[in-house]
Amino acid sequence: MLHRDYLLEVIEQFVSTVSHALAKALLQRDLKAAEEVEAAVADLVQLDPETAMSLAPESLVTMMMLSGTGDAVAGYAAYALHRLGDAYDAMGDPELGQMRRDQAEAVAQAFGADVDEIPEELRELDARLSQ
Repeated sequence: MLHRDYLLEVIEQFVSTVSHALAKALLQRDLKAAEEVEAAVADLVQLDPETAMSLAPESLVTMMMLSGTGDAVAGYAAYALHRLGDAYDAMGDPELGQMRRDQAEAVAQAFGADVDEIPEELRELDARLSQ
């Protein structure tokens, strides 16, 4: 019960942070906001942001498996990383954009998530971003 409550709180915090920052990163091409999303993803998977975002896709998956929360947060992390890829493309950094999409794919595949499935709490944001 405590673990479940903790995860719900972590996910709620993640959604709050990512909703604002991802919109700025995608719509305003704001690099600082993209870095906020990266920090939120790293926090979600219980890693240091610099370390998490520098990991090869398979290594990120390994670290998520070791954290023990990967199953519960994979869909959220995959969604944010995938959309970050779009943001970096728009900012003129397609190499980093591809790295984020590769991380998203690896996370989704490892934990049985679908990178194209939008977590319920992020559907309103995704609809705004897709306009």
